[in-house]
Amino acid sequence: MTVVTQRLQTRRDLTTAAVRLFTERGYDETTVDQIAAAAGVARRTFFRYYQSKDDVIFPDHDDTAAQVAAVLDEAGEDEDPLQVICRGIWQVMRMYVADAELSVTRYHLLRQVPALREHEKAVVSRYERLLARYLLERAERETAQGSHTVDRPLLAEVSAAAVVAAHNHVLRQWLRSGGQSDVEAELEHALSLVRAGLANFSVDAGAQQPETLVVTVAHTGRTPSEAVAAVRAALASQK
Repeated sequence: MTVVTQRLQTRRDLTTAAVRLFTERGYDETTVDQIAAAAGVARRTFFRYYQSKDDVIFPDHDDTAAQVAAVLDEAGEDEDPLQVICRGIWQVMRMYVADAELSVTRYHLLRQVPALREHEKAVVSRYERLLARYLLERAERETAQGSHTVDRPLLAEVSAAAVVAAHNHVLRQWLRSGGQSDVEAELEHALSLVRAGLANFSVDAGAQQPETLVVTVAHTGRTPSEAVAAVRAALASQK
C-alpha cells in the first residue's frame, strides 16, 4: 500500500468510525479519543487529518473542491460558461455517489444533529463561491476585451446559486431514497432546466442597451383608449 493510499484509507476509517459512533452513542457523547480508538489509530493521528470531530464526517470536500476548481481552470474560453459550471458541479455529485452507504448514513445523522448540519452548510458553500468566481472572472476578461457589462457580480452569483440549488435538490432526493434513485439522469434533467432558465446568461449579459425613447401622451378630453387610437392614427398618417 502506497503512502497516499494509506492516508486515504486512514481518513476513511476515521470517518466510518465517527459516523458509527455518532449514530450509536450520540454526537455530544462521542469524543475524539473514542473515534481514534475505533479507527485503530492514536489521538495525535486523528488531528493530523482533522481539526475537530465536526470535520471528520466530511472527509472528501477538500479534494472535491480541488477537482471542481480544476474543471473550471481547464475550460476553454469559447465554452459556454453555464455548461462549464454544470460540469464542475458533477464532481460534487460523484463524490457523494462514490460511497453511497456512507452518504446516506451521514445524511440521516445530519438531520439529527443541528451543529453538524450548520457545519455542512459552511463546508459546501465553497462550491457556490468557486462557480460564481469563475463566472465573474469570465465576464471580467470579456470586459477587458471591450464588452461593457453591468451587474456582473449579481449575474454570477445568481447563476452559480441556481446550479448549486439544482444539484442539492437532486442530491437530497437521492439520499432520501436511500441512494436508489437514478441520480445521474435526475441531475442532468435538473441542470438542463437551469440552463434553459438561464439561457440569456453570457459573459456579455447585462451589456448596456441602446437608449429607448418613451413618449407619454395625455389628453384631458379623451379616455386612455381614445388617446391611444389617436396616436396610432397620427403615426399611420406619417408613413
